[in-house]
Amino acid sequence: MRYGIVLFTSDRGISPAAAAQAAEAAGFDTFYVPEHTHIPVRRSAPHPRTGDATLPDDRYLRTLDPWVALATAVPVTSRIRLATAVALPVESDPITLAKTIASLDHLSGGRVTLGVGFGWNTDELADHGVPGARRRTALQEYLTAMRALWTEEEASHTGEFVEFGPSWAWPKPAQPRIPVVVGAGGTERTFGWIARHADGWLTTPSEEDTEEKIAQLHRIWHGVGRSGVPEVVALGPRPDPAGLTRLADAGVTEVVFGLPDREPAEVEAWLGRLAGKLESAPARS
Repeated sequence: MRYGIVLFTSDRGISPAAAAQAAEAAGFDTFYVPEHTHIPVRRSAPHPRTGDATLPDDRYLRTLDPWVALATAVPVTSRIRLATAVALPVESDPITLAKTIASLDHLSGGRVTLGVGFGWNTDELADHGVPGARRRTALQEYLTAMRALWTEEEASHTGEFVEFGPSWAWPKPAQPRIPVVVGAGGTERTFGWIARHADGWLTTPSEEDTEEKIAQLHRIWHGVGRSGVPEVVALGPRPDPAGLTRLADAGVTEVVFGLPDREPAEVEAWLGRLAGKLESAPARS
């Protein structure tokens, strides 16, 4: 089982580059950042944790661009994977976004993991022209189109949300396939979508019955003919060795811990304490 760090990036506290560098030095495997282009002041969409329009953290209003943030980590790291938890691809132009992600993977030597979400904030999606009721279809089209641009010499796509004729697009990613994990509540519908279109599941911080849900994901995964097992990234559990052992036994492949956006010295000390607690946890794979 791997261990990762997520920094809810903002315009204060430690920079993404410094955080990624410190996380790599402390032995962590992946560095994640989130995405929100903006937050509409007036919203009808409830936040999943608060149940209403209240936001649990003001960093939602201050989030840095994820691709710029991760790019700053490339020259100061060499091993740690660079990921999103989560990005919202349908809020960008898919051709431009494919170029950005491919460039980041090329420049980092193949270290990108794409964590994506359907988007709880349907008001935010609406400002980008994406109907909330069609956001899963839109995301599927974006991923299909971007994968074509990443892998084909002459890529094209025709769909409801994405359409372009035969096109050249380089660089190609350094990896043969950029891993895609979906951050969403663990439901049969979500697991069916993952089994058809993605490589794994990223849990929500408040997920319950995780072990039973992982078993369900595995059944659905194999039921559609996928080989191997899906990635399962658990977001937010406590660094308790017994609990982490249970997650590893259930099929979790990576556990991700939230990083405070404090000054660099405080964050480095925090990472050191966390790494110490994980010394008796399941070994990294």
